[in-house]
Amino acid sequence: MKKQLIIALAISLSTFSFAQKKELKMAEKAIKATNFAEAKSALALVEPLLVSLDEKSLSKYNYLKGVALYANGAGTNADVESALDFLTKSESAYKDEVTQLRTDIVNKLLEKGNKAYEGKDFGSASTYFEKVYNLRSQDTIYLYYAAATAVNAPDYDRALVLYQQLKELGYTGIATQYYAVNIENNEKEMFASEQMRDFSVKAKTHKDPSSEKTSSKRAEIVKNVALIHISQGNNDKAIAAIQDAKAENPDDINLVLSEANIYYKMGDTAKFKELLEVATEKEPNNPELQYNLGVIAADSDQPDKAMEYYKRTIDLDPSYINAYINSAALVLSKEEGIIEEMNGLGTSAADDKRYDELREERQQLYKDAIPYLTKALELDSKNTEAASTLMNIYSVLGETDKYKEMKAIVESMTSAN
Repeated sequence: MKKQLIIALAISLSTFSFAQKKELKMAEKAIKATNFAEAKSALALVEPLLVSLDEKSLSKYNYLKGVALYANGAGTNADVESALDFLTKSESAYKDEVTQLRTDIVNKLLEKGNKAYEGKDFGSASTYFEKVYNLRSQDTIYLYYAAATAVNAPDYDRALVLYQQLKELGYTGIATQYYAVNIENNEKEMFASEQMRDFSVKAKTHKDPSSEKTSSKRAEIVKNVALIHISQGNNDKAIAAIQDAKAENPDDINLVLSEANIYYKMGDTAKFKELLEVATEKEPNNPELQYNLGVIAADSDQPDKAMEYYKRTIDLDPSYINAYINSAALVLSKEEGIIEEMNGLGTSAADDKRYDELREERQQLYKDAIPYLTKALELDSKNTEAASTLMNIYSVLGETDKYKEMKAIVESMTSAN
């Protein structure tokens, strides 16, 4: 009696196994027809007795389940997460297929991440970029993108976690870019890889191959971490983050500038100026540093010193438009004192004489400001601030033709906006 029961049970299990394999074939057929809903239904019939499947059939189930959940990219984020788990379980038996599918998933995630970023949905973009990194951990650039977009969201707590991961990985963002000159148009072009560049050179479509290293993102990362701490009221943590980075890279001027920026955010302009001067000693020919020192000097009521910095900025970079604008503003700032004195004069002969002297000084200020404003407008033809100021100056100076010309320019700018 026992023997008959054992035989009957064996026959029963064999029947179940055959049925499950049939359902797997149905699911496979549905997937080939991109009918993922039908495939899921077929696989659901297999699930109650997965323990009875042999290793080969179980791998097939896991693979098909992963494909069905992914649904060519139509699956939800949760579906994709589950799909990846099932695909991992089937990888030993379906190595090539799983590798190809993972590549497709990465590409779809990147597509969604970029679309979210373009739509300014930074939170979603950050999530997608992090998923890409989790699938391709060798590409740490996507973890960096995830952190940067989390800052834009803003989701500072999440950004700090991601930045901490980057720090632990020793991420710098330094990469090698590959270039060659296009023989047809003689322009330097960048290639996606060294192999593609070398192939183009061998094909004689390009010449003069070269390689360049990108700058480190370390300072930017530390600065963002510090600024997040400041926004959360953790100034001590902000300074500690910078000091930690400087200990690793004491000669990195970008870290000095980041530290200066932090003190500026904290309202410590004295320390800000001190650090800018340190940076200037390291890079005396950096126009940005000279300009910022000019701004500080102007804010500190040191107009002559500020003008020296702005002139130095212009010498180093003749196209630095803000240096021209601020130089003009410094010149015109002296007008207030002149007007105040003019309004306080009486009607005596001496007062009349002084009035005329002050009027001449005022007009000279206008004349001194014109070259700076003209240059600014030359560099940026849509600069309404420069154009409007010039229009008013020409009006006061009585230069009617130039006033009318500038008035027409200002009106065209206004109508365009």
